[in-house]
Amino acid sequence: MPLLKRTPFSLAEPPKDLEPHELVYQIRFTKEIFRDYDEYLNRINSYRQRVWTCKVTGKINLTYEEALVSEKHAIEKVQQLPKELVVPALCIIQYSMLSLRDLANAIAEKLQGRIFVGAELYARKDSCEYLCKVLKVRKEGDSVRYKVAWLDRNKKVIDTSTVNEEDLIQKKLPFSRDVLKSFIRESTYQSAPWVLHDKLAQKHGITTDLPEELRSKVSWQNGLFSCSKKKRKNENEKDLDGKRKKKTDVSTMESNTLKEDDQQNEEPIKYPIDDLLVQPGADDPVFTDRPTPSRDSNVPMECVGDLLMVWDFCSSFGRLLHLSPYPLEYLENAICHKDGNTILVETHSVLLRLLIKDGGDYFHAVHKRNRKLKITLLKWTEYLCDFLEMIENPELRTHISTIKRGHYGLLDAHAKLGILCELVNWALETCIIRKKLEDLIEQRQALGATRREEALEEARKKREEKERSKAESNANGVLALEGVENESEHVPRNGDKAKKKNGRVIPPEQEKALGKSESKHSATKSNKMAKKQNVDEKVAAENGDDDQKEETERRNKDQRKEYYEREMEKRLVCTNPLGKDRHYNRYWWFRRDWRIFVESADSKEWGFYSSKEELDALMGSLNCKGERERALSKQLEKFFSRISSELQKRTKDLTHKIELEDAVVRRSTRVRAPPREHPADAFLRYVNKWKED
Repeated sequence: MPLLKRTPFSLAEPPKDLEPHELVYQIRFTKEIFRDYDEYLNRINSYRQRVWTCKVTGKINLTYEEALVSEKHAIEKVQQLPKELVVPALCIIQYSMLSLRDLANAIAEKLQGRIFVGAELYARKDSCEYLCKVLKVRKEGDSVRYKVAWLDRNKKVIDTSTVNEEDLIQKKLPFSRDVLKSFIRESTYQSAPWVLHDKLAQKHGITTDLPEELRSKVSWQNGLFSCSKKKRKNENEKDLDGKRKKKTDVSTMESNTLKEDDQQNEEPIKYPIDDLLVQPGADDPVFTDRPTPSRDSNVPMECVGDLLMVWDFCSSFGRLLHLSPYPLEYLENAICHKDGNTILVETHSVLLRLLIKDGGDYFHAVHKRNRKLKITLLKWTEYLCDFLEMIENPELRTHISTIKRGHYGLLDAHAKLGILCELVNWALETCIIRKKLEDLIEQRQALGATRREEALEEARKKREEKERSKAESNANGVLALEGVENESEHVPRNGDKAKKKNGRVIPPEQEKALGKSESKHSATKSNKMAKKQNVDEKVAAENGDDDQKEETERRNKDQRKEYYEREMEKRLVCTNPLGKDRHYNRYWWFRRDWRIFVESADSKEWGFYSSKEELDALMGSLNCKGERERALSKQLEKFFSRISSELQKRTKDLTHKIELEDAVVRRSTRVRAPPREHPADAFLRYVNKWKED
């Protein structure tokens, strides 16, 4: 069981006198039962805090459930320890005084050379090393030979042969030291000294008698072995406490206060944590009030999810279905329209054609009724009825009679969306859609591989540039040192006969050439100054070129990144939510719509944000100390520019449209738009431009 502050934690006892039909609260992973909701909530909140420790691996800062999972995985790994090595390892552990790390290293060293049946290691064959598996151990007098199976890269047996012991090479243990540490913790009930569980020691025949060398060092107290050093230390501390009894009550109270402060000042919380556990802090920014999503929808609230799913599928695979895209509002208005409309006819027709092309169950059902394989706009409902009769959905089958009478438009929105969802689910199972999805996945993988290769190439170039600049700097340092040495060689020395000029001693042989040397020196100095000026100008020009080159490279890098993101988006396989808030509400953004949709945790309520002000308020209300809201904030920041531009564009279009309508009304109150030109009826003018001939 997980540990709380390195100590065992006992679970709550079930309530007494429970009746069979009594309603209670139960924690899923501990099976604890509570009558009181507050007690249940306090216990579940404590389990969600990152204060628990895995008993087997020693991992800290886990939730209770994470610690349980960690213990389960660790025990599974421990059970994979070869049986031939268990007894030698337990013998080393029993009554060992080493630390956990040193004990694991000692076991690894002693078990390193042990070879057993089933061990996978390397062996020499034809002057090379190959992977093999020990099948049998044969003792032939003083020597030992092993029958091994040679393995390929996939660990399949290629051949078998017999090898000598010196031909075997064990490069590493079949388990890690972390597994050994978990094995030690799982096998013992105390440390210093490490003592095995009694049942485990009896099972493997390991003695439980204390060794002679430890009897003077440890003693038996309260069912555990205690070290004598610790006992003496505790006695010394008691003596010191007896001598300090003269301290006043004030000092005692101060020490108790300090202890309480130390308990309160525990380790700081490592964010992010679960959103429901986040408490207001002094360092929190000023959060804005989260705006209430708009719930203005023509279809029932529980049908919005199905509406979005059908529309997103038809928009994503429009080219494959031969269905030109249409806005979400068009489909919403078409679902609620009581008369026939082109959008629903075309949507049903393309999905039914896809099922016929796939040659599956629906193709055979149509073929049995001797229908033509071409679906027309007049008889599409007959093909729809054949589909509803084929599927095993009693709820949808009840609408067949209404559709056959030609009253499909009279069906409610729930029934229409239910039929469309069933068609989409069947379409997703077709070989045509699956082949398309596989192609998209392969293309995305190829793009990702290309992007990784470019990143590796860029890193290699940077590394080479860094090494080259380092080599140049070293070379410049050597040249500068040589220049200093050359200047030191030209220092004038005193001769036997010398004259002074300007405080300097000039030898006689240099007196004649003094005028010429001074003029030559001045000329050389002027030439050096000119060269230095040219070099400085050249260096400045090169620095300017380098800055321009870096700017160009950065611009190209940004362009390549945008290109990859666009190409990835073109090959989108499915639409995923942006994230969740602290109450598990999901946020969706579809790239062909401008709104951000909000789905409740139970998927029964939907809403949306349709303005940039609402988007800003939503982002300002997210607390990044929580795991879910931090991830949601990152996704919103990633797509912020695109979402905000779409929202602003839509707001601008609506404002312009309202101004035009007001201008028409002001010119004449008698002006009325024709019924089919009304903005709400724009979906009736839809034409499928990608229709298959």
